[in-house]
Amino acid sequence: MTTRTALLPLALLALGTPGLLRAQQAPIQITADLSEAPRKVYHAEVDIPVQPGPVSLTTPKWIPGNHRPTGPVDDITGVVFTANGKVLPWRRDDEDLYEFHVTVPDGVTTLHAHLDCIVTARVTDKLAVLEWEKLLLYPAKTPVKDIAIQPSVKVPAGWGIGTALTPTDGYDPQNPKGGLTHYAPTTVEQLEDSPVITGQYFHEFALAPEVTPKHYIDVVSDSPEDSKLRPALLVELNNLVRETGAAYDSRHYNVYHFLLTLSDVAGGEGLEHGQSSDNGVGEKGFSDPSHQLAESDLLSHEFTHSWNGKYRRPFNLYQDDFEKMQQGSLLWVYEGMTHYLGNVLAARSGLKSQEQYRDMLALSAAQLDYKPGRDWRSTEDTAIAASILRGGNPAWSNWKRGQDYYQEGELFWLDADTLIRQKTNNKKSLTDFLHIFLGKGGNTGPLIVTYNRDELIADLNQVYKYDWATFIHERIDNLNPRADLAGIERGGYKLVYTEEPTKSERTVAETYARYGIGTNAWYSLGLRLNKEGLISDVRWNGPADKAKFFPGQKIIAVNGNVFSADALKTAIKQAKGTSEPIHFILQSDAFVTTADIDYHDGERYPRLVRVDGTPAYLDDITKPLAKSEPIPAEKKEKDSAE
Repeated sequence: MTTRTALLPLALLALGTPGLLRAQQAPIQITADLSEAPRKVYHAEVDIPVQPGPVSLTTPKWIPGNHRPTGPVDDITGVVFTANGKVLPWRRDDEDLYEFHVTVPDGVTTLHAHLDCIVTARVTDKLAVLEWEKLLLYPAKTPVKDIAIQPSVKVPAGWGIGTALTPTDGYDPQNPKGGLTHYAPTTVEQLEDSPVITGQYFHEFALAPEVTPKHYIDVVSDSPEDSKLRPALLVELNNLVRETGAAYDSRHYNVYHFLLTLSDVAGGEGLEHGQSSDNGVGEKGFSDPSHQLAESDLLSHEFTHSWNGKYRRPFNLYQDDFEKMQQGSLLWVYEGMTHYLGNVLAARSGLKSQEQYRDMLALSAAQLDYKPGRDWRSTEDTAIAASILRGGNPAWSNWKRGQDYYQEGELFWLDADTLIRQKTNNKKSLTDFLHIFLGKGGNTGPLIVTYNRDELIADLNQVYKYDWATFIHERIDNLNPRADLAGIERGGYKLVYTEEPTKSERTVAETYARYGIGTNAWYSLGLRLNKEGLISDVRWNGPADKAKFFPGQKIIAVNGNVFSADALKTAIKQAKGTSEPIHFILQSDAFVTTADIDYHDGERYPRLVRVDGTPAYLDDITKPLAKSEPIPAEKKEKDSAE
């Protein structure tokens, strides 16, 4: 989509290296060629306005939303620079390996670059996803909001295309003419923020048509039936669009596209953008309510980021180019508040029920409460260290801690929400804060407005006068051996452990292996393991840790029986109330050992239970704020046939 920053006069866009035109007469032209996507290769042709002399060009390093330097420079290959048809020599920078140096000959006004990218993820024979860092090349050490660029995208014949970019010619997303679509000029900052999905089985659905700006969900899948979204899901997404208007009292985009990839090969993504979001789940991720539960907050989370993260962005996370480190100390707001709101909005819009919301909140809160790494690492430090904690090995992750600013932030903002409700007799809530903080400036295009902790405190005080500085310091900066359960308790519930998992936990575990298929022995033995008995994590100072178990071991047998999930559950149940330990045979590397766990409290699964006689703020929080469209009863066989 053409952005407000893109509408600046091009002559005012000053570029920063001697060989680049200081009064840029035309934008960079880039054609992304995805026609060989099934071969896992993308191509680009880039024309850059220049003047004679040395030129430094770069590809992105720090990708907004990734919270670490993930620019795929190692996959960019086949780089060739030409001018007037002649190949020019180039040299990579000795320190910044993302940067290329070229000398432009006299008389040359346009430098052409060809590059290819080896694509190892988010692509199959039937679909492809383009995040622009794979193909972008632009002036180095220059604010990316000041670099004009005009994109075109070529896709395989017969494939549809979805993006928030604004087409400049006759445009049919279902069937681009000749596979090539030209888009309006924008900036490098906004182009990087405007991904593209394309696929043979493509569908675009308009959402909440009465709402302005316009909203769409673009879907690609590996199988033709999967991209035909269920009527009930479309109603829930209509409700989601309406709920964001009520919750945030503003919109900071000119159009919004949910980009959804349904594939067991190319799924596994959730990345926010200002006018769109890149969402990837398994092939059947939204095929029915059972599959949907595990993914129920994905679209609402990434959509919320358009306000919280893209429009309002921490002052030290936003940088004026993609080469500078993005500092994460406020990620408990950027991601934590979004995690809270994404789950709340999913419940308000019907993507999950209020009961399912509580069940999933119980799982998250219990995981944090049973994380001994809290004894040494604060929530703020998990945010500051985000770039080294992302993608880490799960071994001893409970002791090391990971990206806990998501779930910790969820509990923090629930705490703040219920506190405001309690102090004002439920007349005010966090929604009043969101109208101030996220709605600042009213409706806008895709802008970036930064903030710091002082502004958060000031905006909270506009809603309710309180010592918010201490409130934040105690929960975010300090060490807290136990999770912040005050919001749950003030909301009318308490976290307990029972011998049976909730229906939601069973549904999620049965649907997605990555959400816990195997045996949940974390709150009993202190073990995370898969269905084959391979241990991924051991709870520090828990029963298994005290018995000297460690990640990477495999349980071969339990109490004389070959390992299975049922055998382990039976052993845990039989040990309850006895003095006999549970006996294990373990394999580690090429060695077999035995060990006993002295545990006798039975199975333990988290859930929230209502505290009678207290205000049910948790239920109030998840009630719809907007006028909702009734969700049709699920007709699974009929929906899949349609």
